[in-house]
Amino acid sequence: MMNDFFTQEDFAEAADFIRHHTRYTPDVALILGSGLSSLAEAVTNPDVIPYEEIPHFPIPHVEGHAGRLVIGELEGWKVVVMQGRAHYYEGYSMQHLTLPVRVMHMLGAKTLVVTNAAGGLNPQFQVGDLMLITDHINLIGMAGLNPLRGPNDPALGPRFPDMSQAYDPVLRTLALRVAEKLELPLREGVYVCLAGPSFETPAEIRFLRVIGADAVGMSTVPEVIVARYSGMRVLGISGISNMAITEPVEGKQATHVEVLEAGRVLVPRLISLLRGVLRELDAV
Repeated sequence: MMNDFFTQEDFAEAADFIRHHTRYTPDVALILGSGLSSLAEAVTNPDVIPYEEIPHFPIPHVEGHAGRLVIGELEGWKVVVMQGRAHYYEGYSMQHLTLPVRVMHMLGAKTLVVTNAAGGLNPQFQVGDLMLITDHINLIGMAGLNPLRGPNDPALGPRFPDMSQAYDPVLRTLALRVAEKLELPLREGVYVCLAGPSFETPAEIRFLRVIGADAVGMSTVPEVIVARYSGMRVLGISGISNMAITEPVEGKQATHVEVLEAGRVLVPRLISLLRGVLRELDAV
């Protein structure tokens, strides 16, 4: 049975295990979404730890999520990279899903770069685009599934954390500057998080557009909430892996296969952008 709530002792147990299996104290944490796991191959001199070996870590069971913690060096920074993530629809509680963020913060990471594969809602987007997340809509959290639900330990963060600037404005400005230098198109928009695992109906897509969302997915927001609660700076990037279906069309459907295929286009662009951001990160 999966725990609903975890304590500082649980986070410390996982962090201590990782410390005993790596040479590094990470400065930056990265979470890689569906089809984006190969980005971890850019990390040099890595220590690799399968999630199943780490106490309390949630284990993903979805194709495209390798389920390994990769700790090493990238553009002069010590990084800890989650090569794949677990999801709420797999049966984990929100508290369990976000335990890795708490652990990576406990290891020393002060900045979180979170990525995902997302469906494009904005009609100006196309498959293969990168979208800088400017804000999010936490539909499942508004319905009660917030990762901060339950007892609060003030040593870890405030009971009522501010989310008015969930995505660090300085890091966003840096990402835009780097993208311009690289001549890499970088969209900007609002990400909406749903529970999944079913894809959205055309009516739901039209609703999500009306409330101001530009991309939709089944992850990221709980992790960002816990990162901000913990005092981490957050940069969020969505890879547009498919375009939302707004009207039923015979023979046309959304599939996870299309998400993974889009990753082959997205990963080189994402690697270029993130390497550029890390090269200039010490300046901000």
